[in-house]
Amino acid sequence: MIGGKMHGSGEHALRWNYGDMLDALPSALPDDAPALIHDGEVTTWPAFAARSNRLGRQFLEAGLATGDKVAFYLRNGPAYSETLAACFKARLVHVNVNYRYVDDELWYIIDNSDSRVVVYQSEFAARVAVLKDRLPDVLLWVEVVAPGAAPVNDFAVAYGALAGAGNDAPLDLQRSGDDLLFLYTGGTTGMPKGVMWAQDDHWRVGAAGATLAEDGLPPADLAGHIANVARAGGGPRLCPCCPMMHGTGLFTAIGALAAGGCVVTLTQPSFDPEELWDAIEAQQINGLAIVGDAFAKPMLRSLAAQPRPRNLSSLVSIVSSGVMWSPEVKQGLLEHHPQMVLTDSFGASEAVGFGRSETTAEGGADVARFTIGEHCKVFTEDLREVTPGSDEVGFIARGGAIPRGYYKDEAKTAKTFPVINGVRYSMPGDFCRVEADGTLVLLGRGSVCINTAGEKVFPEEVEEVLKTHPMVADALVVGLPDEKWGQMVCAVVQPENGGAPEADTLVAHVRGQLAGYKTPKRVWLKADLGRASNGKADYKAITAYAQAQLDAQ
Repeated sequence: MIGGKMHGSGEHALRWNYGDMLDALPSALPDDAPALIHDGEVTTWPAFAARSNRLGRQFLEAGLATGDKVAFYLRNGPAYSETLAACFKARLVHVNVNYRYVDDELWYIIDNSDSRVVVYQSEFAARVAVLKDRLPDVLLWVEVVAPGAAPVNDFAVAYGALAGAGNDAPLDLQRSGDDLLFLYTGGTTGMPKGVMWAQDDHWRVGAAGATLAEDGLPPADLAGHIANVARAGGGPRLCPCCPMMHGTGLFTAIGALAAGGCVVTLTQPSFDPEELWDAIEAQQINGLAIVGDAFAKPMLRSLAAQPRPRNLSSLVSIVSSGVMWSPEVKQGLLEHHPQMVLTDSFGASEAVGFGRSETTAEGGADVARFTIGEHCKVFTEDLREVTPGSDEVGFIARGGAIPRGYYKDEAKTAKTFPVINGVRYSMPGDFCRVEADGTLVLLGRGSVCINTAGEKVFPEEVEEVLKTHPMVADALVVGLPDEKWGQMVCAVVQPENGGAPEADTLVAHVRGQLAGYKTPKRVWLKADLGRASNGKADYKAITAYAQAQLDAQ
């Protein structure tokens, strides 16, 4: 461990590093303890350590140096966790790539992040082949293929050749708590930006080792954490039902591994609740990570349709982050398994721990109401602190352990991470109110960002694509409430010269240039979008118009 100062969040004599933890954890666990389970195949902790050591070593031997970036163009599976561990151990930086992106979007992420290695699923080989010549700084392309198969792309090396052979000894490196982890997010940042988390900050804000300690407090040092893991017999078995390329799946998986637990991943490209219930019964999963009703509603419908009661006795908790999930669905799940704790975690890529709300069979808080997190305050737009009970609305902000900022974007960093009264905060833009008893009431994101099934869609990106169609003069994109998606992407289009473009034509136009989830599910025509004289859009009026059109259908 490296000593030193915490930039922007206080001083600590001890600096936490996930690579150091992962090196030390196998000694605290039985040799047959599972680290990863996928499609029934178990990777034990000794095998996990060996495979990630080989990967990290071979990345360094390929020419990477401390702080270089590795792009993860991967679905959930063992390769994601093994490569993540390899990056932690080799002092390399994780970069998540949304596998729903298409050519220009993929190029932007890999180029903007300065990635030197791209690890990708074989199913994405054709898109990678198109990108290769546009990314000359990538030193190594690694393709995840079936055992014994050759990569589709002849310029790539098979993932198994790196993870399955070579020197598996721990890397002899002096690591730092300042070693970084990137989380790319669209969110309120327009084009995706890389949120830079120092590992020490990330560990501390999650208090990842607290639940393993007899006193419930975070461990004082690495030796204490390893002793807690050994005493507890390891950490939980977690299934990230949502993609690990997003923060909810990634951060919960990191927490499980850092606690000496096990990450269980599903195999289907789309979420299948039947597969989830099978996995819970077969693998004795303790915790699930989901993103709101887009996951919870199919889960509840599936349980209601079961010919026999599912054995959910191992399941202790379900955590939802990114969007809230409705109280009715929570109560429905608890009727099937009353022993669970269901948690809404209010956070963002730029901060963890704004607030927390728990529901059990005995009850829970109303929707959008949270116990405010430690180090959190609410500030008005002119940076005055909101007084609890005043009914004044402001932005939630978190101090303490927060990211260093956005990669290569000082202006956006200064805006999102302001210094107020000498304290540096993370303030992504969520409007809140604080009641007299300190309860935090979430009112909504300050921007017009759309959250559809956990995916964030920035409307201006879709609007600009629509406006490139020759029959479109102007376009605005909004999110409307939807039972399946949480919000669905809808477009209101002003035709060029009084024309009447077909909705299907415009949808196909967007789908050809952007990821499918950004494609509008409804398109309506409107002769005048009602922009102000300065060009600003009235999103409230357009949303009302779109809702009226939907209601009339």
